[in-house]
Amino acid sequence: MLNIVDEETQSQMFYEDSIDEQPFVEEYGERAATNFQSSDGQSRFVFAHFMVGNTFPYSVDDWLADIKLASSYLLDGFVLNVGWEDWQRDRVADCFRAAAKLPDSTRFSFIFSFDMTSIPGNSAGDVQYLKAYYQTHAKDPRMFKHPRTGGAAISTFSGENCTFGQGSMENGWAYVKRELSAIAPAYFIPAFFINPARYLGITAMDGAFNWNGGWPVNINASSSRQDIENPRLDSDNEHLQTLSGGRTFMAAVSPWFFTHYGPNSWNKNWIYRGDDWLFVRRWQQLISMRDRIDIVQVISWNDYGESHYIGPIKGAQPNSQAWVDGYPHDAWLALNAYFTAAFKKGAYPPIKKDQIFMWARPHPKAANAPDHVPRPNNWQLTDDKIWVVVFTTAPSKVELYTSNDRKMVFDVPAGMTKLSRDSEPDGGDARNYCARWKTRGGL
Repeated sequence: MLNIVDEETQSQMFYEDSIDEQPFVEEYGERAATNFQSSDGQSRFVFAHFMVGNTFPYSVDDWLADIKLASSYLLDGFVLNVGWEDWQRDRVADCFRAAAKLPDSTRFSFIFSFDMTSIPGNSAGDVQYLKAYYQTHAKDPRMFKHPRTGGAAISTFSGENCTFGQGSMENGWAYVKRELSAIAPAYFIPAFFINPARYLGITAMDGAFNWNGGWPVNINASSSRQDIENPRLDSDNEHLQTLSGGRTFMAAVSPWFFTHYGPNSWNKNWIYRGDDWLFVRRWQQLISMRDRIDIVQVISWNDYGESHYIGPIKGAQPNSQAWVDGYPHDAWLALNAYFTAAFKKGAYPPIKKDQIFMWARPHPKAANAPDHVPRPNNWQLTDDKIWVVVFTTAPSKVELYTSNDRKMVFDVPAGMTKLSRDSEPDGGDARNYCARWKTRGGL
C-alpha cells in the first residue's frame, strides 16, 4: 500500500482552488519577482532552496518549467544546493541553459549553496570543487549579484569544520574567498552551525544565513506544554547582533520538517514541531522585522527527504517515496506568494478572492505502522489537529468538518484568519477532512 511505511506521521494538504489561479500574484502584475525597493533603497529578495542532488533525470525543459513556476509565484530565484558529483555540475549547466531562454523581463537568478557535508574541505586542493561551479557560472547574468557590493552571492550548508589546508576554519574560508574572487568578486553568506559570536573573527563573511531559524529546534518531548505550543522562533537575534558593518542577514522560513531514514541509510529520523501554523507565523515574524533582513530563503523547493518541499514532486527522490508520493505540497507555493509579496512590498496584498488552505496528517501521531524504522524522534511534539488558513473578502462563516455530525463553525472577519480543530478522521482517513465557507450575507 502506497505510503504505509510512515502512516503514523505522513501529512496531507488540501487546497480549495487550483494552484494555477495565482490569486496573490495579480496584485503585483505579470512580472511576479520584481525586486521591490524599500524607502531606504534596500532591496528585499526571496529565494527557494533547491536540491540539485534530486535532479539526476532533469532536462533543460524540466529546469525551465520549475523556473517559470517559481518566478510566477514571486520567487526571485533558487539557492542551488550542490555537491561534489560531476553529474551535479552537468545539471547546473542545464539550469543555466534553461534560464538563458527566459526573457530579460524575468529577473530570476541563482545563488550557489556549497553543501559541505558532501564536498570535502580539508586540503587546499578541495577548493577546486567550488571553483568548478564558480569558474563556469560566476559571471553569468543569471547569478545573483548582491546590491551591497555587486559580488556574486554564494552560500553554504555547513562548512564550519573545513580548513582547506589553512590551519583554521577562519583562514580556510578566507583562502576560498580569495580564490573565488580572483575569478569574479564573491559575496559570501554561509550557513555555519557555530556560535554566532564567532562571526566577528571570520573576515570572509559578507553575511550569514541562519539555516535553523525557521523551526523550533530547541524543544523536545520533555519540554513543557507551555514551551511546545506556539514555540519561540527567536534565534535570529543572536545572528543579527554580530553582523555589524552592514553585513547581510539571510533568514529561513519553512512549512515543517520531517525525515525518516533508518541507520541503514542516512540515519536521520526526527521531526521539528510544524504545528501552530508554523509557516504563517514565521512569515509574519519576518515581515515585521523586514528592515533588518536582506534575503529570505524558503526551505525548500524540492527537499523531499525532509518533507518541506513547496514545489512539484519531480526528478529523483532520495528514497523518500513512502512519505512523498501522493502528498503534494503545491498549495504552500501559492500561500507563500502572499507573504513573499508582503515582505517585498512592506504591505500585505489585498484579499481579492475567498480561499481556504488546509493541512493535516492522515493518521494519528500514535498510530502503529508496519515499519522497520521507528517513529521519528520527537514525534510526541506534534498534535492531532487540522491547521487552516482562511482568506475572505468579507465577514464569513467557515465550517470545518469530517462528517456532518463532526462539524465546527467559525465566524471570521474579512482578511486572513488562522483556524484549527482536533482531527477526527472517519475510518482513519484524513481525506474526509473538509472545509467550506459562506459570506454572512449569503446565509
